[in-house]
Amino acid sequence: MDTVLFTFLTIAYTILLVLAIKVLRNYKVLSTLLLLPVIVGLIYENGIISTGRFIGKGPLLEGLNLARFWIHAFFTPLLVLYAWKTLEQAEVQWASKNWVRIFALLLTASLILMELFTVVIGLNIEASIEYGVLSYSSNEPSSGPPIMVLIVSVVLLVSSLIIWRRQEWIWFFIGSLLMIVGSAIQLPVDSGAITNFFELILISSLLGTAYFQRKVHKPIKGG
Repeated sequence: MDTVLFTFLTIAYTILLVLAIKVLRNYKVLSTLLLLPVIVGLIYENGIISTGRFIGKGPLLEGLNLARFWIHAFFTPLLVLYAWKTLEQAEVQWASKNWVRIFALLLTASLILMELFTVVIGLNIEASIEYGVLSYSSNEPSSGPPIMVLIVSVVLLVSSLIIWRRQEWIWFFIGSLLMIVGSAIQLPVDSGAITNFFELILISSLLGTAYFQRKVHKPIKGG
């Protein structure tokens, strides 16, 4: 069953990627540019998981799965820059200050390095089959969400509250809140794809926010 769910997620993210490119091309909403690598990474992740049992256990699948962790480390922290750019697009005055821009860049870089040195570098992964899906994951016991993910989630949640108050747009907040709740609560569902569906809700809300903010940009003729 999970093979079908991860395949659905791969298709859904591919659709979101096409929509994101259209928003960026037609309206030049720059926060969308920061979403593109995140969406590409999620397409890769769900695609590899959904095709794992067809590729089969071995060095090829192991290498493809190891790449998921590297992509996650480099791309997920870009959501911090997305949050900052969204605030700037909402014309939040302090968000345009140089020190805020520098802080967002430094925080993003720090989160990438933190994930690399605490999770990815030296990571040992092993094959496992869960709900009919063959993939490679860490053979060390999990102690909860990585610090990087927690910090990114908090940044998105705080930014969404500001956007809600500033522009009366609630969907950024709903997506961010559901992502946190979905990661924290263990739902009684026999599937390993549940958290990925909460990720899909989050990314959809972020793209929706970028599209909502298009009104501050003039559409490009012929786009």
